Amino acid sequence: MKSTLIADTGYLVALANPRDQYHQHVVRISRGLEGDLVTTWPVITETCHFLLRRVHPLAQASLLDKVIRGTIAVYPFSTESLARIPFLIGKYVDLPMDLADASLVILAEELGHGNILSTDRRDFQAYRWKNHHPFKNLLFPED
Repeated sequence: MKSTLIADTGYLVALANPRDQYHQHVVRISRGLEGDLVTTWPVITETCHFLLRRVHPLAQASLLDKVIRGTIAVYPFSTESLARIPFLIGKYVDLPMDLADASLVILAEELGHGNILSTDRRDFQAYRWKNHHPFKNLLFPED
């Protein structure tokens, strides 16, 4: 069974945007990855917003096509899991944590690992899933 890799907004935007500062790095790292991409609806929504503004309106359609085809899985949260979001946003208010990041912390808790693809090095070094497990950012393994 393949592992799952958590995809954050910055990763998805950099992958789709050749002008993004992380594009070449993300493409190079992605070629060597083994695993299925999984994310959340808040991340898809945030990514669509950035793709519309920074790439092209049709870039959103391309991302959504990947979701429809199953290239990128979107995790179905329970209401109980989502109820943890206000707690997490309050816990990390100094960063601050947004809805998309909170959903990824919950996703890591549901999956039982924090293997993430994110260009957001600062926040995902600070966040902890299940309150004490650090994320492992596969884009920057030296961190």
